[in-house]
Amino acid sequence: MDGVNNTENDKISFWKKNNKAIPGRPSPKKEFRGNNRSKPTGSTSFQEFQASVSDAWAVDDDEFCVISGVESTHISRKVSESAALNVLNHHRTTSDTPVNVDSKEPHKNTSDNLIRYSRIPGRPQQLRYTNNQDEDCESKLERFESLLSGTPTLAELCKLSWSGIPVKVRATTWRLLSGYLSVNLERRQGMLERKRQDYWNLVKQYYDTERDEAYQDTYHQIHIDVPRMNPTIPLFQQTLVQEMFERILFIWAIRHPASGYVQGINDLVTPFFVVFLQEVISDDQPFEFFAIDNLSQQQRDVIEADSFWCLSKFLDGIQDNYVFAQLGIQRKVNQLKELIQRVDNILHKHLTQHNVDYLQFSFRWLNNLLTRELPLRCTIRLWDTYLAENDSFALFQLYVCAAFLLQWRNKLLEETDFQGLMLLLQNLPTQNWTGSDIGLLVAEAYHLKVVFADAPNHLHNNQVDR
Repeated sequence: MDGVNNTENDKISFWKKNNKAIPGRPSPKKEFRGNNRSKPTGSTSFQEFQASVSDAWAVDDDEFCVISGVESTHISRKVSESAALNVLNHHRTTSDTPVNVDSKEPHKNTSDNLIRYSRIPGRPQQLRYTNNQDEDCESKLERFESLLSGTPTLAELCKLSWSGIPVKVRATTWRLLSGYLSVNLERRQGMLERKRQDYWNLVKQYYDTERDEAYQDTYHQIHIDVPRMNPTIPLFQQTLVQEMFERILFIWAIRHPASGYVQGINDLVTPFFVVFLQEVISDDQPFEFFAIDNLSQQQRDVIEADSFWCLSKFLDGIQDNYVFAQLGIQRKVNQLKELIQRVDNILHKHLTQHNVDYLQFSFRWLNNLLTRELPLRCTIRLWDTYLAENDSFALFQLYVCAAFLLQWRNKLLEETDFQGLMLLLQNLPTQNWTGSDIGLLVAEAYHLKVVFADAPNHLHNNQVDR
């Protein structure tokens, strides 16, 4: 395993489909900050910039997971093609039209968002509660209900889910896509009851007893991380909710000793938690302000157990990336860098000429699946597509990150110094985004994957038509 610089074989294995085995877990190395990299020569270093902003995700205290592991794309192509291209064609004619959060208020130019919104760095402001017309389309809901009433194939469910899942059936669909619930209708309830009881047996065995000394550090880190997650959403500041998260994360960590708990996994619980909460609250209740003690103990237990098992299933495919040394993140960052260089060399040169290292902004994107960059409702919509990508989602997420960066191309080119670029990249104005914006993002990501995944040589110095 080499360091930051990829070998020619790495490039070939990434850009071309092949049957070579993916390397296993990397062996431990010195912590990432110890790697030899040239320090930016500009007047403002990344360390100085980090010291000037207040963000819980500062590089100096992050020792967390990596998403690497490049899987085959053939499943993804079958599932994604029609949905992605339909969404892309629909949006190309409307992408210049601003989306208003409130139709009664005139749209304000998003270029003013960094000044107009007082926000926690690295976290989008939460939207006011609105019913998403795209997600609640009656015809799509009917198709889902018809499919779920029988025994659907996973391919059918993935194809329908790729472009978004209605709220009413999202919880059941996520359980199925995660592999937590059987597609066989007759077996579903029995499986749920058994798995939920298994979770609570684990809690009784490991969490409710005197914890082994070896697990004290794990519990301590979880206890620190959970209270500071999603500070703009009142739901997650409730003591009962935080206790639920602590149990989920602690049990997950001791069941996965190869990686253990790493900072950031707490954010990956939130989409599952909210989806299963929405299953039991009324449609007109915004989850952001819901008081969890209004639910019965049984309802809370179901939400917690289902969140645990779906998180576990979801992370099973990428657990090897949650290891010490972080070679995976170096590989992914370099793949993103190479992709942007090929897609938009002008933007790439602009970033590098101003001493912006891709690691400085994409580390968080690649590791927590953009949960810190998007409003939670948009994250949930994005995860509809991630779950529909099935085993290929880790590869697809690379293209989502590329499309996400390209979304801000014009704004980035307007910035003329390191400080301005980093302030924008760590505070991207996504607070007005809706499911429609996510639909366009994943469609553009699919377009990039189709164009570049099998093209190791062409367009190396040219930009794709935009």
